[in-house]
Amino acid sequence: MAGFKTLDNLGDIRGKRILVRVDLNVPFADGKVTDATRIERVAPTVLELAQKGAKVVLLAHFGRPKGERNAEMSLEPIAEAAAKVFQRDVAFAPDCVGAATKHMIEALPEGGIVLLENTRFHKGEEKNDPAFSAQLAENGDIFVADAFSAAHRAHASTEGLAHYLPAYAGRTMQAELEALENGLGNPSRPVMAIVGGAKVSTKIDLLENLVTKVDMLAIGGGMANTFLAAQGINVGKSLCEHDLADTARTILAKAKDSGCRIILPSDCVVAQEFKANAAHETVASTAVPADAMILDAGLATTQEINAAIDQSKTLVWNGPLGAFELEPFDAATVAAARHAARRTQAGELVSVAGGGDTVSALNHAGVGETFTYVSTAGGAFLEWMEGKPLPGVDVLKGD
Repeated sequence: MAGFKTLDNLGDIRGKRILVRVDLNVPFADGKVTDATRIERVAPTVLELAQKGAKVVLLAHFGRPKGERNAEMSLEPIAEAAAKVFQRDVAFAPDCVGAATKHMIEALPEGGIVLLENTRFHKGEEKNDPAFSAQLAENGDIFVADAFSAAHRAHASTEGLAHYLPAYAGRTMQAELEALENGLGNPSRPVMAIVGGAKVSTKIDLLENLVTKVDMLAIGGGMANTFLAAQGINVGKSLCEHDLADTARTILAKAKDSGCRIILPSDCVVAQEFKANAAHETVASTAVPADAMILDAGLATTQEINAAIDQSKTLVWNGPLGAFELEPFDAATVAAARHAARRTQAGELVSVAGGGDTVSALNHAGVGETFTYVSTAGGAFLEWMEGKPLPGVDVLKGD
């Protein structure tokens, strides 16, 4: 991506101490890592640096210890899991700063890897204290940022370090930035966005930004009910934020002014109980029974969304179209996801998706590996979609 130095710009790094900010905030239970996806994501960067003879020093956080040492949030068990993924020894330093840590790094062989203790054990981390950033920088010659998922936070190890050391984007960061550039920065048009989820209130900024950036926007999930209600449609007992009717109407008006076509459910699947395989029926969105709740988009709506995907060259997706955790109310999400995946495989669509529920929904549909790029970044991905600056990215930009 233009304006960012990557590992390709590093030159000879043999013997250099490279501080690599990674995201190792992985699910953990009973002393074991239960999902190593985030470790796997940073492996290409770590191994490339190690194979080129650098001393690879990993910086990461784990949990929210609030500047205090907390044994339950130590990264020590993560070092063992990382060693399995990297298939190389990973040493562990009991602190991320200090003389002992410095000596441990100096003693590393070329190609050696060490994981430093949780940066958030120090109050200076989340405060982005320049003095703490300088302490961290004493242990490195070069800074590599490879934790896009933490890039929306201006912390010492994500933003501050780049003011003290030459800064580069790692392979994970590079892939994320390139995917996002293709998604909304400089996309092939027409561009379509699918935004779902429970509440409009959590995605007001997102929707207001997207209607000025995309050509078509499909709104699904519980948040679609708020838009239907804002137009005077009775949504029965459905999840709905009636107090945001004015906000919904403002977003619709902004979309019209921007030339963005909004796709709302024309039909929906309703039930009287929120549970798997509850008795259900498909009705027009204007004919929802007073005692029923909308749990999914109907077939006609799904076909309209798929037709819009056919017209698009770029798709950005955040949030499911219905209660995908409960069968059969996963139908619209699964059908649209698989349709987008087929278009992507055919080379006709660039598809970028992100957000926790989105990743789960795409995996549920069996297409998590088929989209052009699926971000695991959560908050950072959402803030990027909202058009907000990301401190950990901005600091990598060249002059």
